[in-house]
Amino acid sequence: MADTVSTKRRSEIMSNIRSKDTSIEVKVRKWLFSQGFRYRSNDKRYPGKPDIVLPKYKTVIFIHGCFWHGHGTCRYSHTPKTRVEYWNDKISNNIQRDKRHKAALEEMGWRVLTLWECEIKSHFEERMSELKCQIENE
Repeated sequence: MADTVSTKRRSEIMSNIRSKDTSIEVKVRKWLFSQGFRYRSNDKRYPGKPDIVLPKYKTVIFIHGCFWHGHGTCRYSHTPKTRVEYWNDKISNNIQRDKRHKAALEEMGWRVLTLWECEIKSHFEERMSELKCQIENE
């Protein structure tokens, strides 16, 4: 199946995809702040630049987009119909990199939590309540 937009337009679309401060990240950070949690965002000192670092709780949070991080059978996770091999390799590499970063952080003594795009979009309040318990109950 051919792409429905030109190569130039596809490049523009892809360049506008944000790697930090996405709407989902901002929503989670605002919720955490409203609950009294203080954090650092995208701290470069740690492997993988975690989206949220909670030093008081020795916890980091990654907020993963289901497509980019290969969230299995999630409805937001799918393989594009064009350049299938490229996308499978890219997503597979992202998953492997995520595993390496998680292992490195755990080795440093950090607790690593992952939030998925689909959880936040469909069950925000429930997931945030679970997250609060996860953070506070070391």
